[in-house]
Amino acid sequence: MNDTALWHTEHGDGTPIVLIHGYTIDHRLLLPLEPAFTGRPGWRRLYPDLPGHGNSPRLSGPTSAATMTEAVVDWIRTTVGDQPFAVLGQSFGGQIARAVTARFGEQVLGSALLVPVVRWGAARTLPDSTVGTVAERDDALLDRLAHEEDLGLFRNVMARHTEESWALFQEHIVPGWRAHDRTAAAELDKDFLLPHWPEHLGAPHQGRHLLLTARQDALVGWHDQLALLDHYPRMTAVVLDGAGHNPQVECAPTVRGLIGDWLDTLEHPRAVTATRG
Repeated sequence: MNDTALWHTEHGDGTPIVLIHGYTIDHRLLLPLEPAFTGRPGWRRLYPDLPGHGNSPRLSGPTSAATMTEAVVDWIRTTVGDQPFAVLGQSFGGQIARAVTARFGEQVLGSALLVPVVRWGAARTLPDSTVGTVAERDDALLDRLAHEEDLGLFRNVMARHTEESWALFQEHIVPGWRAHDRTAAAELDKDFLLPHWPEHLGAPHQGRHLLLTARQDALVGWHDQLALLDHYPRMTAVVLDGAGHNPQVECAPTVRGLIGDWLDTLEHPRAVTATRG
């Protein structure tokens, strides 16, 4: 397998939409979005595993934001070809989705950015007391889970510490977390941002875009992402209360509704069945 032959799964036929997960997990993190496509035929949903994540091997060379992005861009060229397509990215995948939109330009119908990485480390703005707070807490559950190896991750990425959230965390996040390549992830952590904002490399994109952030997101916050509005004239921005870094898991019905509304704004050739390649 070469660097551009990423493993992926797909559902449906028609106009491609590429859904890109974040750091140290895999495509299963985004599968809760699938019901948004119910009653919306004509979308070929492509869920790749990033290099070193899930079923995709790590890159043969160094792992960085730039090399990961190039691998995804090359894979899209191979898999999508010259068809119009949409892109959705969550967290680190949101940074890649921004680069994909800049690189492919008018071929991209629009993007949905879920808690996207914009700044990192000390440069992040974690703006107020809601960031990183717990929206809902079951103390008896946390006591019972005290010795679970994944409890720290659960508390870091989820804002609702309940039985339901723990079950969703186990289903959608833990499998990818346990499958990722630790060495490659450590390399990426040292070179986590692209050298330039993708939006600075071209004219503002005129497609329809959705930005979705979360008040209780302890990893990327919500304030830095609002600067993206200056670069996407047709972008809708939503700041959800009651969710952490995985709103598509914790607040799935709300997020699916927003994604569905965004999909309905995109003009695409529904009647065309994509040629597999």
